[in-house]
Amino acid sequence: MNEFLEYLNTSVSLLGLPTSLLEILGFITGTVCIWLNTRQNVWGWFFSIVNAVLYGGVFWQARLYADASLQVYFFLTSIYGGYMWLYGSSNQQPIPVTLTPPRLYPIFAVIFVLVTILWGYLLYNYTDASLSYPSSALTVLSLIGQFMLARKYLENWLLWIVANVGYVGMFAYKGLYLTSILYFIFFILAIIGYITWQKDYKRNIKAD
Repeated sequence: MNEFLEYLNTSVSLLGLPTSLLEILGFITGTVCIWLNTRQNVWGWFFSIVNAVLYGGVFWQARLYADASLQVYFFLTSIYGGYMWLYGSSNQQPIPVTLTPPRLYPIFAVIFVLVTILWGYLLYNYTDASLSYPSSALTVLSLIGQFMLARKYLENWLLWIVANVGYVGMFAYKGLYLTSILYFIFFILAIIGYITWQKDYKRNIKAD
């Protein structure tokens, strides 16, 4: 097993960019996952589980501990999201795209501010984490976005658009260039996801 992990961590060059086989596999599974999510295909959650495991290793090695721990949450919410997308409605049918309930916005805002400050403080003072506060802010934004995605709230894509812009810069700064490119692709897919889900939401409204 150790030899296999060392093999995945072998440094390679892709299109002139320094990377590893682990990061390449994360790139592939991440792209497939988000593309399937934009299509509301439940198989996206399977690739999300695999991607969480792969990027947990990538981020841990880069000392981005907030983002590494985020992968545990992604792993668990991917199982939850798969269930909700298949059986989440009251009649055990797939849930439709809906707008985020207004009562959740102040809750999300409080969670974002408080958890970002607390997580950033702990990482900055008690670990050797890199970019403690920016990483924590993006992590908390992703936590909220992932929950909204699992519930098929349309506005989840708006949060991912913002988060992905931040991640592009952060990962480029950390030398994870392939991952930075991946999050730029995620940024484009998030825009596509918002447009396609919005059309689906409007169709559902008209059908009702």
